[in-house]
Amino acid sequence: MRTNRIGMAALLGLLLQSAAMAAESGTALKADAIRAEPFGDAKTVATLAAGDKVDILKKDGGWLQVKSVKGKGWVRMLSIRKGDTRKGAGAAAGLLGLASGRAGTGKVVATTGIRGLNEEELKAASFNEKELKLDESYAVSKADAQKFAKQGKLVARPFGYLPDAQ
Repeated sequence: MRTNRIGMAALLGLLLQSAAMAAESGTALKADAIRAEPFGDAKTVATLAAGDKVDILKKDGGWLQVKSVKGKGWVRMLSIRKGDTRKGAGAAAGLLGLASGRAGTGKVVATTGIRGLNEEELKAASFNEKELKLDESYAVSKADAQKFAKQGKLVARPFGYLPDAQ
């Protein structure tokens, strides 16, 4: 009897976990390619049209893995609006809800680019001496940087820093 209860509890836990991991819905804000991998130069497997419905499976940087009737693959995050599209909401509402996960909360989030690491990635971070040495290998001397800037006809433009917080 006790084994049955443990088995049922485990099964219930798995069901709840899979329900929590269910795909979120979204809508394509504009036409965009569905790619085989989350890279701009990856092979195109299908094309979304503006308004196409998708299921969002997961996120990787600035990309969302989606599944639609046209195919499964990766789409740029800024091409998808999470949640259901409200009729007549207009472009402004679509822009405010851009895959931020905050649509309809009243908390406007404006972003450009990628937000960075999430909490799980930060907790899983560890020191990697090999990667640190690789990063340090990219360093150049001040003279080499100045030579590069001169060849590219780059001009230094001084600007004032913000004052220190009081």
